[in-house]
Amino acid sequence: MQSSSYTAENNMLRAELELLMKERETLLIIAGAATGLIAELNTHDLPIRTVEAADLLATTINKLSEETLQDALGAVHATIDA
Repeated sequence: MQSSSYTAENNMLRAELELLMKERETLLIIAGAATGLIAELNTHDLPIRTVEAADLLATTINKLSEETLQDALGAVHATIDA
């Protein structure tokens, strides 16, 4: 009886892990697209509120680890030229 309990728990954990991995992939795509957008913006042509929002987004993106940022860029097949 205990064995089937472990199996059910393992199946539940596996399903939760799969859900989290799908969500991570979606978030990587969002972060990659946002990074590409920020990299291409010309702030001189934007209203101040838009510049402020872009700055908040850029600040948040900059908090990502290098590995996560590379994963995000890879998710959208993008590169950022330094």
